[in-house]
Amino acid sequence: AACSGASKALKSAVLIQRWYRRYMARLEMRRRYTWNIFQSIEYAGEQDQLQVTLSTGISISIKSQNNVLPDLISQLLDPVVDPWLDRETCYNLIQIPESYAGPRLSFPLSVSDTNALLNAFKEQQTLHARYVLQLLYETKKLLKQMPNVIHLSTSYAKEITICGDLHGRLDDLLLIFYKNGLPSAETSYVFNGDFVDRGKKSIEVVVLLFAYLLLYPDYMHLNRGNHEDHIMNLRYGFTKEVMQKYKTHGREILQLFQDVFSLLPVATVIDGKILIVHGGISDQTDLDFLSTIERHKVSGNRQPTLASSWKKGDAGPHLNPLSSLLQIVDILWSDPKTQEGCSPNTFRGGGCYFGPDVTQRLLLQHGLQLLIRSHECKQEGYELCHGGQVITIFSASNYYEEGSNRGAYIKVGRELVPRFYQYQVSRTTRKLTLTQRVRAAEGSALRALKEKLFTHRSELMSGFEQYDHNNTGSVSVSEWALVLETVLRLDLPWRTLRPHLARLAPDGSVEYHSCFEDMVPGNPLTQVTPNLAETLFRYRTDIEIIFNIIDKDHSGLISIEEFRHTWRLFSAHLGVDIDDRAIDDLARSIDFNKDGSIDFTEFLEAFRVVHKLDSKDQHLNGKTDREKYS
Repeated sequence: AACSGASKALKSAVLIQRWYRRYMARLEMRRRYTWNIFQSIEYAGEQDQLQVTLSTGISISIKSQNNVLPDLISQLLDPVVDPWLDRETCYNLIQIPESYAGPRLSFPLSVSDTNALLNAFKEQQTLHARYVLQLLYETKKLLKQMPNVIHLSTSYAKEITICGDLHGRLDDLLLIFYKNGLPSAETSYVFNGDFVDRGKKSIEVVVLLFAYLLLYPDYMHLNRGNHEDHIMNLRYGFTKEVMQKYKTHGREILQLFQDVFSLLPVATVIDGKILIVHGGISDQTDLDFLSTIERHKVSGNRQPTLASSWKKGDAGPHLNPLSSLLQIVDILWSDPKTQEGCSPNTFRGGGCYFGPDVTQRLLLQHGLQLLIRSHECKQEGYELCHGGQVITIFSASNYYEEGSNRGAYIKVGRELVPRFYQYQVSRTTRKLTLTQRVRAAEGSALRALKEKLFTHRSELMSGFEQYDHNNTGSVSVSEWALVLETVLRLDLPWRTLRPHLARLAPDGSVEYHSCFEDMVPGNPLTQVTPNLAETLFRYRTDIEIIFNIIDKDHSGLISIEEFRHTWRLFSAHLGVDIDDRAIDDLARSIDFNKDGSIDFTEFLEAFRVVHKLDSKDQHLNGKTDREKYS
């Protein structure tokens, strides 16, 4: 009897163990596809950004040599230099009211000034515009003296800490400083770009970084990222944040930020052995040539697709007139891959995919042993590839969703062996089980994916109908998955995701209309035709970028004529066929108070996708403030 009882207990234990393993395997599968959804939609958004950048003539376009681009674009996009900003002491003309309770800075900065900034930002205070402008002027003067490639030595700083993307996450920066120490002669830092955008505290993050750069220029080092660019800032939030926090002097602050960003160094080398760049390299990367580029004249978001157009046998970088541009784009946008060689980074739409052979060749060419880069969110905050010769470091925890990833930083000493430190800013994560964390992230990812389906409804329906010869409203699972991948090009496991996206018919085929059942338009305008409405849904973010470019004073209002210009740009350069008469009728109908101007924020709110489950909450609570990554 005792043996029988022991045998049953053992069998029960084995069954429980098997069940647990299957359960954890399913959970891991959900975690992986959730991650893939977030990353695919993020990169698709960046690709759209680069396309609209090119399409609106922001890039150095081959077409411009033939005067194809209309004068309108040049007028809109050429930076206007404000004479007021030319005066080195213009900030002194700004009065600080006695009621101002924030930090008061004196230059040159002291430790007490940076401490005051830290404490003020912890208390949700805003730095006065006068101090922001003065800080930016001082930073600009300092950066002008710096080379493109910074060379550091561990003989001066015993240890150097390398941090990746922060993306406006002030809590992550404060946690790094708390765990690792404030910047000082004893605690040297390299922050590897993408300080701003996406997060809500970009100003605070970048002001702190610039303040410590001014205080400790020999121990605080900043590389440029692909988001240190005014066009990226228009799409991903930094421009909007500045204008909301500095309504009076926001335009001047933004212009100075643009100048400062263009002057940031693009690479750092430690002891001649460790290369640090934001994105990566290509088979054309030449560090010696990179050191000679006039970096302030090159945007990291201009003509990005050309960066991947090099072929062996082309004129070398020293001979090609676009070489400076290509080098910068590759440094800021490229990603490592496991396959050998160098190929266009089609997922992002700019830069390259570089293989282990490309890494090995560059390291040998310059006597290096390690490449540290950022640019990609990693679940553990860091990742090694190319046989340990490439390290990705990412410092914004909870990047996609609460609990989605850890942040990390690297420390290297004189032995040049990297040591990794992980962390996670946590408000609610610790209270959740692993299953709850996965479920929350999965739900957020699926919502974003369903929005993507909704904004491509016409193309998807057209694709489904090609396979639905008998008009049954159903297609096979493989046909359904093929249409989704062909239209959206997100490289996702559609068969695995099918239960979350569409219903099956009794015969096992997919009822493709069910893909769109969960979503409805935000506040539909009766004046908009269905075809125009879908165009607006799909290109909503791109339209907002063009609106923001046209809206020079960032008032949120544009004239009816400027509204028409937007659509001319859009129609001409994105190949979107929009009837001029329909746009004129629409412009007049949404000029609600008939004063000749349009509130485009209110206009765009009508073309936001709302999930039906949220409709009740939307009605009660009005606009949502949910951050999107598409």
